[in-house]
Amino acid sequence: MGEAFLAKSLLESAGIECFLADDNMVRLDWFYSNLIGGIKLNVNREDRDEAEGVLSQPIPDGFEVDGVGEYRQPRCPKCQSVDITFQAMNKGIGLTTAWAVGLPLPIPENSWKCNSCGVKWQEVDEPEK
Repeated sequence: MGEAFLAKSLLESAGIECFLADDNMVRLDWFYSNLIGGIKLNVNREDRDEAEGVLSQPIPDGFEVDGVGEYRQPRCPKCQSVDITFQAMNKGIGLTTAWAVGLPLPIPENSWKCNSCGVKWQEVDEPEK
């Protein structure tokens, strides 16, 4: 859902009219997400090529944040890809407990997963010098 809202805001900031479909259904019950094909981002046919161009721009390595300093994009320690996802909760246990007892148990995972090579890792804070 976060990626859908981010993509929508990117297109809107580029002046491309768009809307999300099935986002409310996914919000009501996220188990239906795979059944209905997830959230769909819709644009006008004449804006399709421009929208694909905006959404296919590479992820920047870093950028300046006012009052904070430079933000550096995290990378996979194995393949150096920026196509990574933070996993706050253990989805496998959550789905299993939701199926077994009717309620997903929020077991924290707090790990990163690389969508390119599949490696998982936990971020280790560097000791202050």
